[in-house]
Amino acid sequence: MKFSRKSGMNSAMNCAEIHEKIVLAAYNELADDQAHALSLHLAGCCPCRDEQDQLLALKTLSAANPMLEPSPNLVARSRARLEEALDALPPKRWYDRLADWMTRTAAGLQAAPVAACLLLVAGAGLGSLGGFEFAQRHPVGGAVESERPVASAQNSPVSSQTNPTAATPAPGEIANVSGIVRKPDSNLVEVSYNQIEPQRVEGTLADPRIRQLLMVASQNGASPTVRDDSVSLLAAECRSGNGCEGSAAPSADIRNALMVSLRYDRSATVRRKALSGLEPFVGEDRLVRNAVLEALLNDPDAQVRSAAIGMLRPVEADTSVRQVLSTVALSDQNPHIRDASRVVLRRVSEIQ
Repeated sequence: MKFSRKSGMNSAMNCAEIHEKIVLAAYNELADDQAHALSLHLAGCCPCRDEQDQLLALKTLSAANPMLEPSPNLVARSRARLEEALDALPPKRWYDRLADWMTRTAAGLQAAPVAACLLLVAGAGLGSLGGFEFAQRHPVGGAVESERPVASAQNSPVSSQTNPTAATPAPGEIANVSGIVRKPDSNLVEVSYNQIEPQRVEGTLADPRIRQLLMVASQNGASPTVRDDSVSLLAAECRSGNGCEGSAAPSADIRNALMVSLRYDRSATVRRKALSGLEPFVGEDRLVRNAVLEALLNDPDAQVRSAAIGMLRPVEADTSVRQVLSTVALSDQNPHIRDASRVVLRRVSEIQ
């Protein structure tokens, strides 16, 4: 009986070890002697054979789909956001750097001789003394203040250049959009954006450069104000019928940008503005209709859900629309939205 339990434990241990070898063998990274041991184990172990078959099937399925490279725009914007995040970190004090160094070397010194430990103590003392003297001569606050003008000179719109005749920037060349200003009593919009250094471009809302920058600005996670301004302008253009019609770019691109803002923006104000810009296309664009139905079902803001019900009037007899309205009429937490859904459903039933 003891022998049987011991054998079972060894078998389980062998199976646990064999899992890693199955993965290595699938990618031709297993040594020949280990591959032979793997084949012997698989010959007598059904669970491990099943696992190998599943892994090989998954590998075949993955190989059938091509690997997509990230777009230059995504890479550039990710690098810019990383640099902004790193610039926002406060500078490390001398004692923080000393603690980091001691942490990195602690593991190696655990098995070191006594002499190495003495050297560590002496080095730590000298480092503390030197760091203290350096901090006395160079206050941290002064260093930070001396660095701040450099950062603001690189990122401030004041230091940027205005170039109304500049060529349309490629998406990968746009790091971020830092500001949007609509000039009073004028149809001109000024967009400040960053490439290698801050830039500015000025033009009407019909200008492809301005539209492209507004679409980039609508996804600016660092600035709610920029997102709000860009979505407001794009939505106003769509409501006025000046360039969002049709299924080809750039019209479809603007509608896609508004749908992304409606689905994912954290600001309810921005989502409401995006929803209003999509209203003219609910009847003709199935993707827009689906985005509005998702907002009606899932948006946490009651005003967004209520506005979505009103927008569905041109397509309220559609089967998918009635199904969503029936769900909302039963399960929405807001009684006014439930009542509004029931009113629409009754109206559709009377018409039919």
